Amino acid sequence: MQTVRNRLFVVTGLLLASAAALAQSQQPAADTLTEPQVRALLTEKGYTNIDDLDFEDGMWETDATSADGKRVDVRVNPATSDIKADRLVSNLTENDVKAKLTAAGYSQIHDVDFDDGMWKAEAERADGDDREIHLDASTGRIVYEEDD
Repeated sequence: MQTVRNRLFVVTGLLLASAAALAQSQQPAADTLTEPQVRALLTEKGYTNIDDLDFEDGMWETDATSADGKRVDVRVNPATSDIKADRLVSNLTENDVKAKLTAAGYSQIHDVDFDDGMWKAEAERADGDDREIHLDASTGRIVYEEDD
């Protein structure tokens, strides 16, 4: 009877230690991003409507609206501040893209769309040539253009 009781104490102790370790693994380390810092970082990167921000599996996780207006699942590494979305997003808005194209000398800018991780727009060059322009999702730099 004493042996069974000792084994029960050992098993109970192991279970309690495992539960404590699991609970501790579900909290960010003291030297990593806190919830308010993660919200501020996401806001700075153009995310809005940040919902259900939770720390799970060593990462901050949330649902948010990206700068291009799409709802995405987002994960933030608390140690490195790296942001990963469930699909490619841009921190630029349609108005940002129009402003960049205007500054580059284009006019009659229309059909601005974020597709497959790239901004695309149709516009007219100064010489009157209609172009389809592809821009980098992060910087707005023109990476490709073709006749429209």
